[in-house]
Amino acid sequence: MALDSSILQDKLKTFFGWTAFKGDQLDIIRHLTDGKNAFVLMPTGGGKSLCYQLPALVMEGTAIVISPLIALMKNQVDAIRGFEAGDSGIAHFLNSSLSRAQIQEVQEDLLRGATKLLYVAPESLTKEENIALLKEVKISFYAVDEAHCISEWGHDFRPEYRKIRSIIEEIQPAPVIALTATATPKVQSDILKNLHIQDAKVFKSSFNRPNLYYEVRDKVEPEKDIIRFIRQNPGKSGIIYCLSRKKVEELAQMLVINGIKALPYHAGLDAKTRAENQDKFLMEEIDVIVATIAFGMGIDKPDVRFVIHYDIPKSIEGYYQETGRAGRDGQEGQCITYYSYKDIQKLEKFMQGKPVAEQEIGKQLLKETVAYAESSQCRRKLLLNYFGEDYLADNCGACDNCLHPKARFDGHEELCMVIELIESLPEHFKLEHLSSILAGVTNAIIKSYNHDTLPLFGAGKDHDTRFWCAVIHQGLILHYLDKDIENYGLIFVTEEGRKFYEHPHEVMLVEDRTFSEGEDEDEEDSPAAVHGGGGGDPVLLSMLKDLRKDVARKLKLQPWVIFSDPSLEDMTILYPLTLKELSEKCQGVGEGKARKFGQAFVDLIAKYVEENEIERPDDFVVKSVAPRSGNKVYIIQSIDRKLDLRDIASARSLEMDELLTEIEAIVSSGTKINLNYYIDEELDPEVVDEIYDWFKEEATSDSLEEAIQALGADYEDREIRLVRIKFLSEVVN
Repeated sequence: MALDSSILQDKLKTFFGWTAFKGDQLDIIRHLTDGKNAFVLMPTGGGKSLCYQLPALVMEGTAIVISPLIALMKNQVDAIRGFEAGDSGIAHFLNSSLSRAQIQEVQEDLLRGATKLLYVAPESLTKEENIALLKEVKISFYAVDEAHCISEWGHDFRPEYRKIRSIIEEIQPAPVIALTATATPKVQSDILKNLHIQDAKVFKSSFNRPNLYYEVRDKVEPEKDIIRFIRQNPGKSGIIYCLSRKKVEELAQMLVINGIKALPYHAGLDAKTRAENQDKFLMEEIDVIVATIAFGMGIDKPDVRFVIHYDIPKSIEGYYQETGRAGRDGQEGQCITYYSYKDIQKLEKFMQGKPVAEQEIGKQLLKETVAYAESSQCRRKLLLNYFGEDYLADNCGACDNCLHPKARFDGHEELCMVIELIESLPEHFKLEHLSSILAGVTNAIIKSYNHDTLPLFGAGKDHDTRFWCAVIHQGLILHYLDKDIENYGLIFVTEEGRKFYEHPHEVMLVEDRTFSEGEDEDEEDSPAAVHGGGGGDPVLLSMLKDLRKDVARKLKLQPWVIFSDPSLEDMTILYPLTLKELSEKCQGVGEGKARKFGQAFVDLIAKYVEENEIERPDDFVVKSVAPRSGNKVYIIQSIDRKLDLRDIASARSLEMDELLTEIEAIVSSGTKINLNYYIDEELDPEVVDEIYDWFKEEATSDSLEEAIQALGADYEDREIRLVRIKFLSEVVN
């Protein structure tokens, strides 16, 4: 029987020290204490834990809390014991971290009826001895925390979560409360079905976090940008997420050498180091934790002021949950994500080898992430729509797209064309397929359905597929279109969409943003691998370009060989006055190049700075980390010893293309490398001469992409790369 509200209010004050419930907490607790199933969808920081902790303390028996998070279990058990003075057996956790003696203590407290809350990892719940133990205990209810782990469409799917219902049946039936901070309608449906609680009352809080600011930045010089951002926010706590452990270590190291108090956190560190690093962050001994997604679930730090994603996350749900760790106290929280399509291609590559069904799900989730990143619409509107919630305001005032809006256009004709196409097809298709039909793009799938013969094939060929994807996404937000949650990703027209088609009216849409392709993982340490965007001082830039032209003419070289455009642009922002500053501050300028060409340029800059009384940004110099894993030194020494490149690659567990990328990064930073011994052995002299001459006479930059595009029909990519390395070393460096 549900307890009276005044009693629950009293218990809230007694146990937790709070005077009032938040949001739906009271309704959820009363529903659960009445013995009914519940599904709780509440954003991070909304107070989910209280929804099962308080009922457990007031109901007869022991509540079983199933959670995948060992760190969270310990934190919550300690907190409950702190709230409830007296018997420390009131709360326990049961997982692989316990010793035999500790397990014995848990068993004794359970059997004597002292334990009100038992936290169990799903793996521990399946063990026969634990099932036998729990059969002897009266269970008040089961709480399934992080319930999105049940669904293959959830961002953190765990197969062992699928077994929970059968184990509940084996132990003893009792009410179930499932809780998660992120669940799309599809994931919600999966959770309810799998736990057999379709009768559960759904308590859904708003996903809107009005205090969070969302921004997606082009992934160009992300390290420099991150350091600048942190320096502009001194003393503030922040989390930086990276997808790889390697990048976590490198970025943490780079922050430290640039005077920022930071530590790494990932599953590859031993448990002691992880715990120490996490505690230092919680205790504010450091400002920034650089982590993989292994960090953060259940971390209750209310004053995280920024969450940065160095790499785009694999799903919108993951993104929402990770950004949700900012500003949990309701104060400022900045969420900045770096995006390049190359990162998406990498993530797709990582999926290869997985079961086909898993690949399909992963790709669909990635497409949603791409759409979010590239969209010019209000990010808050997009996020909330993804979770089945409408955001009605036209401008949220707290995302990059709303603060810097793109031009809008009346898209009612385009939306009508999309609706007409969908309605004309006998089956439903995914967004990308529909976009390809309208843009007139022929591919194997289009041909297999004979969709290249449709009247509407190419009807919108004035625009590319990106444009049509943007139109369809906005149709979804307007509820003219929807997705079939059982066949994830298939688009259909809603009743509202049909009414719009019959009586069209003005609909203001925006085109999506475009991003650079970004840098390759293997090139990211090379300053020359990143292409900047526009100089800081247009007058100085013009003068430097004139000087470059004069020097190039005298030396009979192409201008880009002297200094690339990004190098000149850096000079107009950072105003280097010495050769040392030139090589340290400006991308694509090594010591050798600075000595060879730099004096005239720093002299010109010095004169310009003096005449115009310019204050230089001396404070912003990003110090770089030592070469990754010692690869650079090893490669240079091995080439000096004239070792075969295949042997060097093998010794460092690299593919040949990966080794060439490492060598390109070394050469781009200004180091001279002599590969003639290998090139003479492997390449035809005429091929070498022809490619070399192209770089000398025709190339407009050191861009590898440009070279492959111009020469690729006649030469292999590897031949072009090797000769480019030779040219850059001999002429540019």
